[in-house]
Amino acid sequence: MNRRQFAAAGAGTMLAGSMAGEPVKRSIIELRYLKMRTNNDNQMQRTSDFLNHEAMPALQRAGVQSMGFFASVIGPDSPFVLAVAQFGSLAEMETTREKQSRDAKYQKALEAYVGGPLGYERLETSLLRSFESVPAIEVPPAKSGGRVFEVRMYESNNTLTLARKRKMFNDAEIAIFRKLGMRPVFFGETIVGPKMPNLVYMLAFDSLAHREQAWSAFGNDPEWKELRSKAGNSDSELVSNISNSILRPLPFSPIK
Repeated sequence: MNRRQFAAAGAGTMLAGSMAGEPVKRSIIELRYLKMRTNNDNQMQRTSDFLNHEAMPALQRAGVQSMGFFASVIGPDSPFVLAVAQFGSLAEMETTREKQSRDAKYQKALEAYVGGPLGYERLETSLLRSFESVPAIEVPPAKSGGRVFEVRMYESNNTLTLARKRKMFNDAEIAIFRKLGMRPVFFGETIVGPKMPNLVYMLAFDSLAHREQAWSAFGNDPEWKELRSKAGNSDSELVSNISNSILRPLPFSPIK
């Protein structure tokens, strides 16, 4: 059994435990947006090099196993790099940061990176608690030529409507995505970050054409039509705004 199969089997075991009455261990997912400008400092290249050669190895030395790095293709506040990392808990995330602070190699590289021309204009971070039905990041199988990724944020008016939308995803909507070949990477409810209350998720597609085809199929899917037609399940009742970004994985990203 390879690592990916082991991870999938582990996720299945956690879900089985939940159905038996045991709580699912939900991960903490950190999203870091490094927002840039197109200028002579070549921020994208400098930041990509730092993430590839210094930040990612330091996270791995600190014990982080699931992470990905993406550049915006289409989306608000472009250009930006999105760094995604998974932790078992908030305490584990804090332990990781402490290990990084004691990592002499990383700290030296960080000083060189921030001491030169600006690598980014603004850094924004969000923390998500993963959904019960997708308790950990799911890495898509390797594909020649890479994939296209989409991140979507659903804002709600209050925590009750957000909980109802999360239930729709957990009970049926994510299963419909899977049926139609839309690969979940993560689903999470934001616990720290802007525009709360909201949930954020990432899907992987084979190409932009595949994305268009899949969303069209989703909109016409009989299960989805039945689900959204039930009282209380319409977007107008649960969601106040939906935004999205199209991303490409950076060449060194473990998720691609």
